[in-house]
Amino acid sequence: MQSFRRYLLLFAATMCTAYGYSDSATSVSQSDITDEDLKAMRDYMNSKKNVTVKDLGGGLTISGEVRVEFQNAHEKLNGEQLRGVRRRTFANSKEKSEATRSYDIELNLLLDYRADRTWASVKLEFDHAAGITTGTETGVDLERAYFGARAVQGDSYVFDIEIGRRGLGQPFDSKVQFDSRFDGILVKYDQAIEAVGDFYTHVGAFVINERVDHYGYVGELGLLNIAKSGFYTKYSLIDWDTKDLDRRHRRRFREGETDRDRERRLARDTNRDLNRLYDYFVSQFLVGYRFVPVKFQKSVLLYAAILVNHAARRHDYTHDKKLNMGGYAGFTLGTARKQGDWALDVNYQIIQAQAIPSFDVSGIGLRNISREGLTTNSNTSGPATLRRLPFGNTNYQGYILELGYLFTDNLLIQQSWQQSFSLNNDIGVAQFGNARTFNQYELEFIYAF
Repeated sequence: MQSFRRYLLLFAATMCTAYGYSDSATSVSQSDITDEDLKAMRDYMNSKKNVTVKDLGGGLTISGEVRVEFQNAHEKLNGEQLRGVRRRTFANSKEKSEATRSYDIELNLLLDYRADRTWASVKLEFDHAAGITTGTETGVDLERAYFGARAVQGDSYVFDIEIGRRGLGQPFDSKVQFDSRFDGILVKYDQAIEAVGDFYTHVGAFVINERVDHYGYVGELGLLNIAKSGFYTKYSLIDWDTKDLDRRHRRRFREGETDRDRERRLARDTNRDLNRLYDYFVSQFLVGYRFVPVKFQKSVLLYAAILVNHAARRHDYTHDKKLNMGGYAGFTLGTARKQGDWALDVNYQIIQAQAIPSFDVSGIGLRNISREGLTTNSNTSGPATLRRLPFGNTNYQGYILELGYLFTDNLLIQQSWQQSFSLNNDIGVAQFGNARTFNQYELEFIYAF
């Protein structure tokens, strides 16, 4: 390090000398660079390198998680097993296979810095498959990286602004959606209202595709612990349908052409279906009630939500219907905060084909090993599917059970069982049927430090 500094100082001195000879009006000789100059330069460099958290006046928290995960999953189409066998996908002729059992090793590193009115949060995820021949060793996901500032702070309210990356599911609440990346800006207003509850509104804009200037918008209103009763309610709205991605294919009606005829004509053009991929303007209304029964002495949470996609349109593959509704309901018993605590969550989910985007499903889904979308050959891009081939990760109903137990203050043992099946078998491979099923058992050990 000392050698590097000497080389750097020599380089700086050489550059100063060369500059001096290049301009006769301001030229100086090498002897004009005194020891004091070099010392000042060295002190300046050291001041930039040796800034501590204490000097900045904030608090830095470093934490992490080591996760070891086992999954046993089964996915079937009309009774045919799709995992653990080599098969050809509908979208292309390549053979694919995926094991029914999988093992993952994961490391998460979390850094959080907070000053008086500013903060930053970073999460790096190293998620790798296990095995000598199947294992992975490289790759890191920047799962979270954002900073924030408190613009206004009152006696009972605050106004914050945050910019950067995170998951949509962090600031917005849902059991079935908000699984996408949120790269954008978030504005938050929170206020405590005496005898009413804790009110908040979070509004954000995020990048969907920077190459075509496609952006999404999302917001959520909430009122928590209403009148100190334990009841709460939340309403969210997310807009994916913000840009016409294929304007050249938005042709005018032909003479005597009906809506259905035009839909069928345009469906034959496989280059124009990216718009269908983002035909989603989804609102969700969520209610919940948290209480502690006297005899049970464990926290109990009851919740239910309904979703509607207001941008859904009738299509040939939906038999000229709007399949744009969804919802879920469930309960949570207990909380896992210290050694010996446990928590159980059970919920049932029903999601129609057009309720939410396949790429944004955070619920059970049908897992869709083929990666074929509802309207395109993949979940996020590609030409249009044929009418008999829409898959996607929606059009399902199912349930999930999750049980977590804190073996120590640091070690969490978590198990889950989830199962789902097609909600409407008329969606998809019409002549063969589209009865899809999925189930998965998962065991995970999480050590936090």
